Amino acid sequence: MFGPAGHAYVYRSYGIHLCLNVVARPGEAVLIRALVPQIGLALMRMRRGSAALCSGPGRLTQALDIRPEDDGTPFDGTDLSIALPSEMPDLLVGSRIGISKAQDLPWRFGLAGARGFSRPFPRQPVMLSPQKPPDDL
Repeated sequence: MFGPAGHAYVYRSYGIHLCLNVVARPGEAVLIRALVPQIGLALMRMRRGSAALCSGPGRLTQALDIRPEDDGTPFDGTDLSIALPSEMPDLLVGSRIGISKAQDLPWRFGLAGARGFSRPFPRQPVMLSPQKPPDDL
C-alpha cells in the first residue's frame, strides 16, 4: 500500500483470503470488493465455480487468480486494468460491511444496476452522480 498510485496492493485477510486493492497514493488504497466480469468468464468459473463468482474480495481474487506475488503490479493494462465505462453510471452509497468497527460509515460504493454484490445495498440507497475522472488517471 506504500507503493506508487495505480499499483496493486495484495494482502491476506485473517490469514485466509487474499484481497486486491488499488493504491491511490502512499498509505491509501481502495479495496476491490466485487466486479462484473467482461472477459475470461469460463476461466474464472473453472477456478471457483459459478455461484457468487466475483462477489466479495476473497472470491474475486480467487476468480482472477490473484496471488501474493501480484503485489505491486501496475494497473497499466498488461496484467491488470480497470476500464471506465463510456457513460458514468450512478453510484450507490451504503454502510460498510464485513468489518467490526465503524460499520455505520457510508464508505461502501457500487454501480447502480450492477449485479455481483456480496450483500445488497439498502432499499433506498443514496445515489451520487459522479463526474468523469481526469484523463491522466
